[in-house]
Amino acid sequence: MEKCQLKEMYPIFTQEFSKKEIAIETLDDLCRHFNNQIEKHPFVKYICTFDHYAHTAALGGATIEKTIIGAKIVLLCFGKKLLDPKILSVRPRAIGLCETESHFVVSFLEAPNPSMTETMIKWVHKLKAQ
Repeated sequence: MEKCQLKEMYPIFTQEFSKKEIAIETLDDLCRHFNNQIEKHPFVKYICTFDHYAHTAALGGATIEKTIIGAKIVLLCFGKKLLDPKILSVRPRAIGLCETESHFVVSFLEAPNPSMTETMIKWVHKLKAQ
């Protein structure tokens, strides 16, 4: 996975997969992969899957990059501790899933807890192991 600063302020991790290099065939299959990882985790809670592409396409005057054919966000929460009211500002976690004609792009914001970031990185790496 590649770590970079999006817009010079957001630490994100991103991984691009050619559709030929992984067993996942559709954006919904990609969402199911992450839902399955969430279900297996002892304390992660699945919240929902948001169809960002459909939402944006339905807005009048919205713009979508022409190579993007699908975009969904899997929302989840690692919230094992709630020790500071301010932590709510960085919860829940979101895993962005984008589809183009030839690739899937997976991205997420670095979590405040490094072990949670590592967990999401492992989930992404499992895509190649399938």
